[in-house]
Amino acid sequence: GLVLGVYSSEKDGGAAQFTNAGDAFDRLVSGKLRELLSLCGPPLKKGKTRVFHGLHQDFPSVVVVGLGKKNAGVNDQENWNEGKENIRAAVAVGCRQIQDLEIPCVEVDPCGDAQSAAEGAVLGLHEYNELKQKKKPIVTPQLHGSAESEAWQKGVTYAEGQNLARYLMEAPANYITPIKFAEHIEQKLRSFSNVKVHIRPESWITTEQMGAFLSVAKGSAEPPIFLEIHYLGAANTNDSPLVLVGKGVTFDSGGISLKPSSGMDAMRADMGGAATVCSAIVTAAALSLPLNIIGLAPLCENMPSGKANKPGDVVRAKNGKTIQVDNTDAEGRLLLADALCYAHNFNARAIVNAATLTGAMDVALGSAATGVFTNSSWLWTHLYEASILTGDRVWRMPLFEHYTKQVTDCPLADVSNIGKYSRAGGACTAAAFLKEFVTASHWAHLDIAGVMSNKDEVPYLRKGMAGRPTRTLVEFAARLSQDSHN
Repeated sequence: GLVLGVYSSEKDGGAAQFTNAGDAFDRLVSGKLRELLSLCGPPLKKGKTRVFHGLHQDFPSVVVVGLGKKNAGVNDQENWNEGKENIRAAVAVGCRQIQDLEIPCVEVDPCGDAQSAAEGAVLGLHEYNELKQKKKPIVTPQLHGSAESEAWQKGVTYAEGQNLARYLMEAPANYITPIKFAEHIEQKLRSFSNVKVHIRPESWITTEQMGAFLSVAKGSAEPPIFLEIHYLGAANTNDSPLVLVGKGVTFDSGGISLKPSSGMDAMRADMGGAATVCSAIVTAAALSLPLNIIGLAPLCENMPSGKANKPGDVVRAKNGKTIQVDNTDAEGRLLLADALCYAHNFNARAIVNAATLTGAMDVALGSAATGVFTNSSWLWTHLYEASILTGDRVWRMPLFEHYTKQVTDCPLADVSNIGKYSRAGGACTAAAFLKEFVTASHWAHLDIAGVMSNKDEVPYLRKGMAGRPTRTLVEFAARLSQDSHN
């Protein structure tokens, strides 16, 4: 199969404008493609398709997709590059049509931006069907022509990184337990000589005095794991690393503060922070990014049992602070508190953590963007600029002292794990809680609860767990590595 792009004409009712690849193919079939398109009615709108059969022996089926306006660029209202998003969405639709026709291979028009085209193809075709007997036919996307093969390969690598996160998040919690998560990532990194993976057992976690993390893990029969990844990509292996920390709750029942049963199955993806962070490091290694990255993922389940945390219990974090656990379903911040304390051991250039932390984040921003709480405008600028390119957007949220008071005004301990006004500003009080365990001057907390899954909001992702914002983390790391060269 072949997927070709066509731009909408500047004038209403004007002739369709092909991409270079579309023009070349039209010449190959003596103008038949243009002729057929004009016979099919009004010009193709953005994201819409037309399928033609029998035009050329090498391509029995050709899908033409609408790319929208040719000169679409960065849209300041939308905070993304509209041209890139249009290409991702259009290519994804075209590739899925080829899949529906059960054609095993598709060549994709680079549409003037081969990286975005590759991302659209590889993200758009991904589906978790490991455990089904009846599977959709596998389609292998390839670049049409050879002009932009390097950019195409980069796009494939970016998309495969996000698909790895989607795979981990979508898999059932009995298939991705803490140890299986760690082993899966270790296996993905095995071929890289500049990566070391440490799978730390419960005894190590105890020695490190991670009392907050252990208090969550003790409610489950599955032992906790602390996954630590060292990627040494910089020319100088002693350069200060970027430290990425991800919340790794492989299933979150809420513990004693049990969640409602409706929709609880989605909590298999409550390790989305760990999944995106680890997948970003796998991608950075595949791209040989010239910087050092350390990945930290505290992995456990949050379950109700006779050993579980009880509301009102007080636990002690790695830095000695005591925490009153007023709600056992606010458990992610307990894992992160200890992991963030540990992250300070590495003389980091920056510490960035990601977590499906609060339902309040979903209420605030929905699935439009990841909420970013940060004490560093330098860090924010890098994340924001990266997200404009990837289309996987971020939005800055407040880290006011106003919220800190709501978690430190606590009857029994130094801090409470929920704000004293209960639901008000829940994503902000969670961030304020984490800030109590950070002394680094460049730290960002990404609350990814709202972008955890996709229904139909992102046209190039199928329904299911989204693996967002993996590509933004990768692009951010790439920009950071350029920063250190300049």
